[in-house]
Amino acid sequence: LMLIPASKISFDILSVSVVHNSFVFTGCSDTEKEELYGTDGEEVFHSDFIGKKGLLTLPDFADFVNSTSYDGFYEQSVGSLEVCRNYLDIQIKAYKPPHTSIYSKYDVMVGVENDLICHMTGFFPPPVIISWTKNSVNVTEFMNSQYRPNHDGTFNIFSHLKITPEEGDIYSCTVGHKAILGQPQTKTWEVDVALPGVGPSVFCGVGLTLGLLGVATGTFFLVKGNNCY
Repeated sequence: LMLIPASKISFDILSVSVVHNSFVFTGCSDTEKEELYGTDGEEVFHSDFIGKKGLLTLPDFADFVNSTSYDGFYEQSVGSLEVCRNYLDIQIKAYKPPHTSIYSKYDVMVGVENDLICHMTGFFPPPVIISWTKNSVNVTEFMNSQYRPNHDGTFNIFSHLKITPEEGDIYSCTVGHKAILGQPQTKTWEVDVALPGVGPSVFCGVGLTLGLLGVATGTFFLVKGNNCY
């Protein structure tokens, strides 16, 4: 990975100075290649090496970006990838494994649709291989986000799986990466919805009953004692 430090670009809009932070990174492996440019933490342009062209990725209303300003960037990125691959052996020594966590998007209710999210971060380089299971059966109806760079040069990605949880269901997210070859990480998530507690109500009811019985018993013996005189 070659990460170019962010630069600051100023625009004067109605006499108000607006500062934008721009960045560019180039990444490669023996099977993957990527180059993208961004502004203020958002991707602006990336090279599509399959389609052999550059793509602007900001919406139309982001009119501060001039499309012609990226002319020739795809051709430049092809050269950057060659340099990247020449240093690939050195970069392999910097491989970092992902840190994985799994959680639900919303509070869990049995029978109510929810999203399970598997978050992987701190890995270098991309890609990661992601798979999901439900009750030990593979599921494929999940969606992955784009790879996002972290400030330390590593990456993160989210994987989303729509579920309708039922009591006892067990889901798992398994992640493979070159830094952990043969030892994929698996995180599990189990549907365990606590039923409404009845303990306090029962104890209060039993306590009240015993209290009333105690009063009745005491009254009975008091009356008996008075009858002895």
